[in-house]
Amino acid sequence: MTETGHVNSTLDKAGICTISFFHPSHNSLPGKILHELASTITQAGNEANVKVIVLKSEGERTFCAGASFDELIAIQNKEQGLEFFSGFAKVINACRTCGKIIIGRVQGKAIGGGVGVAAATDYCFATQNAAVKLSEIAVGIGPFVVGPAVERKMGLSAFSQLALDATEFRSAEWAKEKGLYAEVYDSVQGMDEAVQAFALQLASYSPEALTALKEVFWSGTEHWDTLLLQRAGISGTLVLSDFTRNFIQGFKSK
Repeated sequence: MTETGHVNSTLDKAGICTISFFHPSHNSLPGKILHELASTITQAGNEANVKVIVLKSEGERTFCAGASFDELIAIQNKEQGLEFFSGFAKVINACRTCGKIIIGRVQGKAIGGGVGVAAATDYCFATQNAAVKLSEIAVGIGPFVVGPAVERKMGLSAFSQLALDATEFRSAEWAKEKGLYAEVYDSVQGMDEAVQAFALQLASYSPEALTALKEVFWSGTEHWDTLLLQRAGISGTLVLSDFTRNFIQGFKSK
């Protein structure tokens, strides 16, 4: 628990581990929450009594607003920039290397790093309110860290559209058509019922078979431990630019 957000983890009798994160600013992700989220995912993946993981955010609106602007503006050098953006790299890599299937639950808008978190899950449910936007290039950074996860799930064309059309949301149905979401529901209740039913179904399967299948899903991404940290370094340098500083200050003064 932190004063400005938290990560929670619960395990039910069926072996379904639900990991949730929260931040009062539209579920944005400061560094401490990112590191705690990555650690919680890794820990759940290593527990024998966990059969499947559901990854979600709390609240009824935004799923995840991405990077915390308060922390971005506080970055003073490349080392601090690398440290912050490596948090997103650690979350994505934790999802990638976790031995359990991760089901995503996206109740509202996913922005920037939030799209990356959704893309890092193995099977993702959403509501019709779960529009997506990669706003990083408008901020002067670029979606470098989340890019590999988004491209892997949606393809280079869709990733390019999101990355360059950085000020416009794409609908949840568009995201489903491109492969980010498996299903889109009219209500949170309908989505939650589907998430629970699917999680129970997966929990009834052979754990060894699911782990082996996950390794197949993520085959070819073994170099991401290095790649995502390199990408974090790019973002960590760009965040120091006058362009980014001015953009964030202007945004926060509105």
